[in-house]
Amino acid sequence: MSWFEAHSENYFGGTPGATLRAIREHYPISLHGVGLSLGSTDPLSEAHLGELARLVREIEPLRVSEHLSWSSVGGRYTNDLLPLPYTDEALRHMAARVTAVQELIGRQLLIENVSSYLQFTCSQLTEWDFLASLCRETGCAILLDVNNVYVNACNHGFDPYTYLDSLPVEAVQEIHLAGHSVNRVGTREIRIDTHDRPVCEAVWHIYSAATRRFPGVPALIEWDADIPSLDVLLAEARKADSIAEDLHAAAA
Repeated sequence: MSWFEAHSENYFGGTPGATLRAIREHYPISLHGVGLSLGSTDPLSEAHLGELARLVREIEPLRVSEHLSWSSVGGRYTNDLLPLPYTDEALRHMAARVTAVQELIGRQLLIENVSSYLQFTCSQLTEWDFLASLCRETGCAILLDVNNVYVNACNHGFDPYTYLDSLPVEAVQEIHLAGHSVNRVGTREIRIDTHDRPVCEAVWHIYSAATRRFPGVPALIEWDADIPSLDVLLAEARKADSIAEDLHAAAA
């Protein structure tokens, strides 16, 4: 099934744009938020939530998603999705916020794992255990970004396949794929989630494992900078479809 994803915030402040409405007439749409700052200790923005609820009513999206991250402190926003410390306190805080959003929009929320370039020494849980626990406590689902799993596995030294195997199968409802950059800091390589190039082979391998563990889950190619021709984007999408179809055929 063909579908599109749109950033929710691009359509705040009025009725959805003509392009979004035209697409929705022919294809399902997933709404993907980047500005709610779910993990922040700032109060949830009533204005933001009101606009999101309005957009959900008007578009009737296939899925609604946000990130396992925070972006604001004291009302000032960063231009990034920052990682949380994976503690019991942070889990309770995030669970309360996710529950509040789900109740307000009347829909299940998908939570996406983010890329990170540091780890908190106070963390008590792994990232995957934190995400799985959040699903159990709130009934939310997961938008699994396979590239971010690989980026974090390289940056922090864990097994990406352990991450996949630790997530509840029924919770994963959407997959993201993207390219990333490799920077050097001293003697270390740091992988940065830049969305500006093709998906690398290592991420395709992890995606293959993800399609076996989470069969039938739709996947999206993210490409936000240095955008190539449509043929290149379609080739990436066809590769994702081909991997999933081949695995489905082999399992039949």
